[in-house]
Amino acid sequence: MSALKNTPLVEYHIELGAKMVPFAGWNMPVQYEGILAEHRHTRSRCSVFDICHMGEFRIAGPGAAQAVDRLLLRPVADQKVGSCRYNLLLTPEGGVLDDLIVYRMEEEDFFIVVNAGNTALDAAEFKAKLPEGIEFQDLSADLAKLDLQGPDSAKVLAELGVAPADLPAYFHWTMTEVDGIRCILSRTGYTGELGFELHFDEEYADQLWDLLLSTDPVMPAGLGARDTLRLEMGYPLHGHELTRELSPIDSGLGHFVRLDDGRDFTGREALRSRPVRRQMVGVRLENRRAARAGSAVMRSNEEVIGVVTSGAFCPSLDVAAALCSIDIECRLAPGDKVLLEAGQALLPGTVTELPFYTRGSVRVKVPDSDR
Repeated sequence: MSALKNTPLVEYHIELGAKMVPFAGWNMPVQYEGILAEHRHTRSRCSVFDICHMGEFRIAGPGAAQAVDRLLLRPVADQKVGSCRYNLLLTPEGGVLDDLIVYRMEEEDFFIVVNAGNTALDAAEFKAKLPEGIEFQDLSADLAKLDLQGPDSAKVLAELGVAPADLPAYFHWTMTEVDGIRCILSRTGYTGELGFELHFDEEYADQLWDLLLSTDPVMPAGLGARDTLRLEMGYPLHGHELTRELSPIDSGLGHFVRLDDGRDFTGREALRSRPVRRQMVGVRLENRRAARAGSAVMRSNEEVIGVVTSGAFCPSLDVAAALCSIDIECRLAPGDKVLLEAGQALLPGTVTELPFYTRGSVRVKVPDSDR
């Protein structure tokens, strides 16, 4: 077994008393004060997350837009410079290899952020399929990434010299400086709250981490809160809702699939021919006890109709919730009652429209901003 990788901030996490756990080959903080406190602080104020484990690529050169357009589910050729777009890298069979975010830096220059556990796999996929003359760079070892998330995140950046009028719009990015550190600053995140992600040279990770934590009301948050925050929003997680076996349609992302626009991309022909096999639904439980990933989903007569892909207690709801993959022949609708397996118990729940949590600040207009 290979040794776990550490982010540049590992010693800081240990000093803060973080509980460290293996995640996607990395030694990562799952919590500091506690998942519930960190979750609630992110929803109400502002938290910073160490996300330095994520992978970052640059693809550039004449024809780069057309080349990337042939590799990903969603088009990039029509993506405006300065924007970010959620996207999927598929297998030839139409399953999900990875989900990622594409930043269009210039007309023929793209910055792509991928999941940590898939960095090497994705890099190999891009290098194998990009035509000659297109430059590919794996910047993962050279860049750090911190996520500032919560309703007060714009105020925090203003205190650090980034004026609200200069903040990027939702799913857009800008180049800025924080404490003299040049950053790619994007209004993106995984929490459902107003938030920003910062990419910058790895050597400044400790400086920016210390600066953010010294700014009221920022607190550190770990992967535990990040997971409960994204579950409340119904956001899919690679390895849970997104897998090689499931198509984007099976995973609840069918609204991103366009097969009639004449564009060719990896997995397109498979998506045209393969039947829809699964339905992804949200289930809100009746109390705090959660059903974990891999647990059975049943009708009231205990007929097994699916499997839990993600499940946890959701602090903002004060009950547990789950994302579930249902056999398409057993399709469910909001209001339907189900049972979720939890050890020897069967937990009653109700199919609910997503997101579970609807009061997030993710799209709020920043005061004093023209965005």
